[in-house]
Amino acid sequence: MTLPRSSIPRRRAWLQLALGATVLGLSGCGFALRKAPTFAFDTVRIQGMEGTQVSRELRDALQANGLRVLTSATPASGAGVPAAQAILTVLVDQRERVVVGQTAAGQVRELQLRTRFVFRLRTPTDKILIDDVEMLLERDISFNETQVLAKDAEEAMLYRDMRSDIVQQVVRRLAAVKSL
Repeated sequence: MTLPRSSIPRRRAWLQLALGATVLGLSGCGFALRKAPTFAFDTVRIQGMEGTQVSRELRDALQANGLRVLTSATPASGAGVPAAQAILTVLVDQRERVVVGQTAAGQVRELQLRTRFVFRLRTPTDKILIDDVEMLLERDISFNETQVLAKDAEEAMLYRDMRSDIVQQVVRRLAAVKSL
């Protein structure tokens, strides 16, 4: 069924009106896209478990947001290197794979993947900015021994997703610190 030519401009005008009303409605309710985070500090030192995947991705995310990130490979201060204004200590960064479902014959049917990350943020004078925070993310995955390669790829994807989710949460928490 085709529309008569005279109704097409009218229909387009209604669509434009509806789109305009939607945009005005969203702006009026306080909706705004998430902006890049701003931090109360310019330099942060990551210490603790800095060689793990989450710590490396966190370092990259902080650098991408304009922070200077120091590690154990960076001198503490001097020689043109500023002292860290905040110290992020990674206490726990672990991945777990737990069997949560089995058949009557004892074959694994369901797994739970967990990523646990614990950190704290303090100043060089030991003022606590963020006390110990534990993040635990869990994902369930079915398992079938005939699809081992596909399930390994799915497991790697889920761990990667959890890792990036933790990094985003940590960055938002660091941005929530308003003063040193």
